[in-house]
Amino acid sequence: MRITRVLSGALLALGLAAGPAAADSTPSASPSEDGTGPTSAGTSFRTATEVEQGQTATASASTGDYLYWSFPADSGGRPTVKATVKLPDQHASQTWQVDVYDGLRRRQACQYGAQTRTAAEGTASVELTCVLRTVRAWSEPWANDPLPGTYYVRLTATGLKASDLGLPMNAELRVESKHIGGSAAVDGSLAEPLIPGVAVQSAAQDEDEDSSASAVLSSLEPDDGWASGWWSDRWVWSGIGAVLAALAGIGGYTLTRGSGRPRQVPPGA
Repeated sequence: MRITRVLSGALLALGLAAGPAAADSTPSASPSEDGTGPTSAGTSFRTATEVEQGQTATASASTGDYLYWSFPADSGGRPTVKATVKLPDQHASQTWQVDVYDGLRRRQACQYGAQTRTAAEGTASVELTCVLRTVRAWSEPWANDPLPGTYYVRLTATGLKASDLGLPMNAELRVESKHIGGSAAVDGSLAEPLIPGVAVQSAAQDEDEDSSASAVLSSLEPDDGWASGWWSDRWVWSGIGAVLAALAGIGGYTLTRGSGRPRQVPPGA
């Protein structure tokens, strides 16, 4: 009966520990109610249009333009960038490419996906996909690992013919993230997410007085703040290991302690 009570308590503790892990397994994206996003795109890193994960951003431009968007990504998530380019009826062969950069403007390699595709002559549209590596909470200074912060998406065509320059085109962009969990967790975290900003000096009111302000180039962040993925299933597996070790100790003690009664010596021994 004692072992049964211990096992029941252990199962209850595991159930309570697994509850938060199941709640944290949802994607980190926070789409709007209708899923629609901005209807324009920037032309440089500084003018990149902000888009939340789960939204669909659209833009109308000319072939040959550079289109830029930015989105936030937190630790533990694996962002997926999908871009669709709708081309005019008449055009020559075109090669389109989508690139992703982090807050330090370091180009991030795609783990998999069609990052570059060629649209044959007369093709109506072309779809591009870039699945990034899992965003890490911390990394070595020399590494190029994805870190929490702002990410930039650049969409453009390469190797265009002169006849295609300036033709109208429409682009759609959608960013989503999949929460990976404890398998990608690391020990350590950044002091601040990689959000680019620029210092702007305001006019001094007098000769002895000076004031300054900071203008941030990106204002989007996860709904529950940065570094929101502090909980991972590593906590659950650690708890399971501790409970199993405790049960093994209790079982070993029960088997080795005996009945607890003194040994009887037969008469005449």
